Amino acid sequence: MIKKIIIDSEGNKFLEKIETISGEKITSCDQCGVCTGSCPFTDNMDITPSNVMRKVQLGQKEVLETKTIWVCASCLHCMTRCPRGLDLSKVAEALRQISLREAIDNFDIDQIDKEETKKLPPIALVGSFRKLTG
Repeated sequence: MIKKIIIDSEGNKFLEKIETISGEKITSCDQCGVCTGSCPFTDNMDITPSNVMRKVQLGQKEVLETKTIWVCASCLHCMTRCPRGLDLSKVAEALRQISLREAIDNFDIDQIDKEETKKLPPIALVGSFRKLTG
């Protein structure tokens, strides 16, 4: 028996937005798991690439809070082996863009110790300041 999943209008808008930005037809993903099996970085992710696709399919915006979308290195292993030819790296990039647009922040710059800022790469600080200043 096939269950029909109903997504609320907010979830539908989220899915459509990701599909528009990424150019990928996310609803065509059949959750085979090949992307997860192909990814060399799954050990560093909090959810698997196939879970990212599923959460986007279901319109679950909490996927924006995952570490996985930032760990994706766009190595294209997932796309190369995907039977549907989906490019999950484009989906991850779309999620990162939306996350940055919504100013979802993983850390507060003011909370960084002065000594720690001397050790951080300058580009990390510049990127964070850009994100916070619009």
